[in-house]
Amino acid sequence: MNVLALVARVLWLSLLLAGSAVAAEKVNINSADVATLDRVLLNVGASKAEAIVAYRKANGAFRSPEQLALVKGIGLKTVEKNRDRIVIGEAAPARKPVAPAYGGGSSQRAANRR
Repeated sequence: MNVLALVARVLWLSLLLAGSAVAAEKVNINSADVATLDRVLLNVGASKAEAIVAYRKANGAFRSPEQLALVKGIGLKTVEKNRDRIVIGEAAPARKPVAPAYGGGSSQRAANRR
């Protein structure tokens, strides 16, 4: 085998492996930020990624990939192109407020008895 054929095979295998690594990247559409949606989803740029996040904030978590088609500018064809990249997970939970500290339970109970 000559050197040129060997280099061509190595290059072809490298491209094949690189393509499969990119295709394997997935995104949780219920928690991903704009930059991640823009990077991972095909035919979704920054403005459509912003629309996804805005829709999610206004309407709650997506329950299926098809619900992305409810976002202005995204159709079912785009959803189908990205089906293997989309993960449906719960949205990040809102932070619960921290309960105020009363300086210890026993002194509070004592004050209540007076």
